[in-house]
Amino acid sequence: RQHEGPRRVKRAWVIPPISVSENHKRIPHLLVQIKSDKQLPGGVIYSIKGPGVDEEPLGIFSIDKFSGKVFLNAMLDREENDRFRLRAFALDLGGVTLEDPTDLEIIVVDQNDNRPLFRQDVFTGHVVEGAEPGTCVMTVDATDADDPDTDNAALRYSLLEQGAGGLFSINSTTGEICTLRPGLDRETVGVYNLTVQAADMSGDGLTTTATAVIYLEDINDNPPEFTKEEFSMEVEEQATGVDVGRVFVHDKDLAGSPNWLAKFTILEGDPEGSFAIRTDPYTNDGVLSVAKPLDHEVRDRFKLTVSVQNEGPLEPTAPASPRALATVRVRVRDVNEAPVFRENPRRVTVLEGAPPGTSVTTFTASDPDTHQLQTLTYALLYDPADWLQLDPHSGTVRTKRELLHPSAFLQGGRYIALVLARDDAEPPLSATGTLSIEILEVNDHPPLLQPTAGVLCGRPGRGGKLLLGATDDDRPPHGAPFHFQLSPQHPQLSRNWSITRFNVTHAVLAVLVPLPKGLYSLPLLLRDSGTPPQERQQLLNVSVCHCGREGTCEDGVLAAATAGAGITLEALVIILGSTILLLVLVGLGVARVRRHRRALRKGLLQRSRDDMRDNILNYDEQGGGEEDQDAYDINQLRHPELFSPRTKAPVRRDAPLSSATPLASRKLPSGPSDIEDFINEGLEAADSDPSVPPYDTALIYDYEGSGSVASPLSSIVSSLTDEDQDYDYLSEWGPRFRRLADLYG
Repeated sequence: RQHEGPRRVKRAWVIPPISVSENHKRIPHLLVQIKSDKQLPGGVIYSIKGPGVDEEPLGIFSIDKFSGKVFLNAMLDREENDRFRLRAFALDLGGVTLEDPTDLEIIVVDQNDNRPLFRQDVFTGHVVEGAEPGTCVMTVDATDADDPDTDNAALRYSLLEQGAGGLFSINSTTGEICTLRPGLDRETVGVYNLTVQAADMSGDGLTTTATAVIYLEDINDNPPEFTKEEFSMEVEEQATGVDVGRVFVHDKDLAGSPNWLAKFTILEGDPEGSFAIRTDPYTNDGVLSVAKPLDHEVRDRFKLTVSVQNEGPLEPTAPASPRALATVRVRVRDVNEAPVFRENPRRVTVLEGAPPGTSVTTFTASDPDTHQLQTLTYALLYDPADWLQLDPHSGTVRTKRELLHPSAFLQGGRYIALVLARDDAEPPLSATGTLSIEILEVNDHPPLLQPTAGVLCGRPGRGGKLLLGATDDDRPPHGAPFHFQLSPQHPQLSRNWSITRFNVTHAVLAVLVPLPKGLYSLPLLLRDSGTPPQERQQLLNVSVCHCGREGTCEDGVLAAATAGAGITLEALVIILGSTILLLVLVGLGVARVRRHRRALRKGLLQRSRDDMRDNILNYDEQGGGEEDQDAYDINQLRHPELFSPRTKAPVRRDAPLSSATPLASRKLPSGPSDIEDFINEGLEAADSDPSVPPYDTALIYDYEGSGSVASPLSSIVSSLTDEDQDYDYLSEWGPRFRRLADLYG
């Protein structure tokens, strides 16, 4: 069986789309009438539902429920709703559906009621000056809220105003702005303001305008130029680092850019490099300054040739500058200059001990101001030892007193003085010169034998030698090496003695033949190496002693006594005085320590008078424990006050010896100083007691038993808190535990 085809719907009930123009002002406006032929007229009730009826926006459409006429009740705006989709219903008078619901579509027809709108009020673009025609700068664009499928939204762009020249054009469809012809010059016009129009209806409808601002970017197409061909300046001589003046330039390019910033160069007129020129970055001026001190007396005028160019390279198309060079004339003004010591410091030499009035040197300065007549005067600015005198006019330096050496005022053998030179200009200027005087050493001191006495064995060889030395107050080369020899006036000395060189300052005296012991006085001749040499004859006291096996003196006491013969009285007095002072100090220290110990012992005895258990008792040996009743009477330990030195000492009933001799009753010490004797007596009595076994013998240790009267040590930690402990028994332990009993009992 074939399927039935679609059910036929009556044309009166199928409603085609209805078009209505937006902004329709005749309201209410009949849009359409719907009909159903299922009932006779008057027997059908019509209704519609959907947006504009019972959904937002409400109240735009309505229907006559008996006639089926649909009305427009408000003005429509296509830009808000371009179409409405409604549902139409047909019911009989009893509410029974006569027809299936049908669609009712209402299309809003667009009208050109919206002007174009630019996306921004001002558009900005940049283009370099001198750009070629056809160079695009920017694009402007606009929108239209009307139907884009109609001419109501078809936009066209145009330039309404761009100033003289007409250098720009715009694409009417895309809105792109480009250069139209050459001639863009930033130095002439730097900014172009263009008025752009957008119109709908393909240019014949509604219009709107915006502004397009085009900035020209600078290029280096203008070289810098001096404002004039010659500049004149002045500067004082001897000035360094000061600015002399400025040269001015002009550049049409953008200020502050590398195309505008100038760079100056001194081409001619300054072979010594006395000047320097730099650019002021704010004004672009050339600042000429002094690089080296100028001297009016040497050169008073300069003619400089200065060039200028930009920091950035110049465009090839830029014209050449007729004023790229300028002449700068500088005049050097003369000023008063300070005197100058040509030789500074001045180094001279003077012999040691030169008499007062000796000429040292003539220390003068010169005045650089040769074009001015000035007089120089001199004065001593620094003369620490007041050794010198100075002529204020000639600058001649002489000694005022004898120059002594050594002296605290000498530095490395030189005496330093300062001389002041002053001119008579207004205001006067001065200079300071340093005078360094070397004090030449004169050999005016002979060497001195050190020491002047010695001890040696009277046997040639190992022990018969003595090391001799010498000192000299003169400085090198007038001191060492020293020459030692036996006096030529006593040639017989060379038979028993000889002197050989040890080093530059010492020599060795040796015995040539065995000599008896005794004191020998040997005349020696000492000579230095100065020019001329100085010499001195001195006596050397030599104590000769008997030699032992090792080459040393056998009689040490004699050697020491004889060696002391060479000690001076002053040295002996110093040694004896130091020894006596040391003994006095030691005695005072010992006495202070003994007083401190006695006071300490006295305090100890006073604190222990309340406890007689500190007395020395003879307990023979350790014995057994608390239950060892056979060895000791434990009551005597519990009641020590019953036992004293006047009673017999406790004797073990199981003593290993047959007899027990108690300690003799001894008198207690009357004072703290006797405690040592008291202890020693008790120790001696215990050592001599035959009833006491020696410490290294086997002692008797009995069984202590299974229990103890005293509490075990473990009870100390058997509880966790102090409240669990009973400390009242501390008060029964005697005065030593009284403090603990007060704290815990």
